[in-house]
Amino acid sequence: MFFEGKSFYFIGIGGVSMSALARLLRDRGCRVRGSDQRESAYTRVLRGEGIPVSIGEDEEIFEENVVFTGAVAEDHPQLSSARAAGKRLYPRAKLLGEVAGGFPHVVSVAGCHGKTSTSSMLAHILRAAEKPFTCHIGGEDPELTNYFSTGGEYFVTEACEFGRSFLSLKSEIGVILNTDLDHTDCYRDEDELFEAYLAFAGNSKKVVVCDDDLRARHIPHALSFGLGGGDIRAEDLKCVGEKYSFTVAERGIPLVRIRLNAVGKVMVTDALAAFAAARLLGLSAGEIKRGLENFYGVGRRFERVGTLGGVPVVCDYAHHPREIAAVMDTAQKMCFGTVRVVFQPHTYTRTRDFLPEFVEVLRAAENPIIYKTYAAREPFLPEGSAYTLVSRLPEAVYVQSPEQLKKRLLQYIEPDDLVLVLGAGDIYDIVKSISDETAVSD
Repeated sequence: MFFEGKSFYFIGIGGVSMSALARLLRDRGCRVRGSDQRESAYTRVLRGEGIPVSIGEDEEIFEENVVFTGAVAEDHPQLSSARAAGKRLYPRAKLLGEVAGGFPHVVSVAGCHGKTSTSSMLAHILRAAEKPFTCHIGGEDPELTNYFSTGGEYFVTEACEFGRSFLSLKSEIGVILNTDLDHTDCYRDEDELFEAYLAFAGNSKKVVVCDDDLRARHIPHALSFGLGGGDIRAEDLKCVGEKYSFTVAERGIPLVRIRLNAVGKVMVTDALAAFAAARLLGLSAGEIKRGLENFYGVGRRFERVGTLGGVPVVCDYAHHPREIAAVMDTAQKMCFGTVRVVFQPHTYTRTRDFLPEFVEVLRAAENPIIYKTYAAREPFLPEGSAYTLVSRLPEAVYVQSPEQLKKRLLQYIEPDDLVLVLGAGDIYDIVKSISDETAVSD
C-alpha cells in the first residue's frame, strides 16, 4: 500500500475513526503517534498497543504526514505549524479513501442510521466465512472493537455523509441503508443530500439499497432489501424479548432462517442489508447466517450499562428523531413499568432544524429529562439549545450537570421502570459515572 513505512501524526487520535485508522497504519508498518484534547478509552487502548499519545495541543510534529478531522479548527496550533512546515495534510476522509484503495474488495456502508451495526455484522460474516478482512467500525463491537484485521483482501468501512466525506471512497459494494435528512449544516434540503447519495452510488461498482426508503429504492441497477419488499426480504418474523428470528428470502426463494442476538426490530433491517452485501461478495447463505448469529450488538446501541436505584440503565446512540422513535418503541415493549427517557441533543443546528420532530417524538415520554446540548464542532445557537427544546415540552425537565441528572432520576424512578439514555455526545460517560453499578451484561 502507498503508506507502508511512512510516518503519520494524528491530531484528534482519540476519535473512534481516527484511532482505528492509526491502528491500521501501525499494523502496516507505519510509524504512528498523535494527540488529543482529552484522555479517553481509545487513547488508553492506543498507548497499550504501543502508539504514543499526548494530551493537549503543544507537542511538536516531526512526522511527514499529518491527519486531522473536521472537528479540528483551522487555527489549531499543531495544524497551523504543520501547514507552515509544508507537511502533507490528510483530512480523515481523504486518508480513509486512500487506505480503502489498497484493498481488492471494499464494502462501504452509508446511511443516516445503522452504519455501525451493519458494518459490524459484515465483519462477523467475513470472519465466519474465514475471509482475510479488515474492518473500520464507527463504534465499539464487544469482540472486534472499532478495528479488527485478519488480512488485506476485504475492507469493510462506514461511509459518513457528513461533509460529503463518503465521496472519498471508491467501493466494490456501496450500501445505502436510508437517505433520511441529517447534517443540515452541510445540506440545504433532502434533494441536495440525495444527490450526494447518488454520487456515492456512482462511486460503487455494485449498490445495495433499502426498498423501504422511498428515495433509495429508485437508484437503478441496485440489489434491494427491506421488510416491506425488495430482492432480499425477511419472512415469518417472530420476536422473543425483542430479539427477532426470520427467514431470508432472495427474490422470493426462502434460503435460511436466522435468529438474531441483538435487540430491536431495526436489527432485522440492518441484517438484511448485510446479507445482501455478503451475497454480492459471493458468500453462501450458511456463512452469512453464522456471522449474523455471532453478532451481539455494538456499544451504545441499546446497551445496558448498569443500574440506578435498582433500575436498569440502557444507553443508545440515537440522536435523530427517527432513531429516537425506534429505540423508545423497543424499550416500551421490554419494560413493565415506565421508560424514563434522558435525551442529550447533539449539535445546535440539528436541534434547531428538527425541533418540531424532536418535540413530537419526545412528547411520548413521561417527564423526559433533557440534558444540555453536546455542541461538538458548533458555536452556541440559542434557537438550537436544549433549553429551547424543553420550552416546547411542558412536561420535560432541563438539567446541566451529572448531579442534577442523578437527583431527578432518583425522584422519578420506581420498580419495574427502565432508564433509557439517548444521544451521541458525552451523556454515555456521564450516566455511567452516576450509576450504582456498571458493565452489567445480560
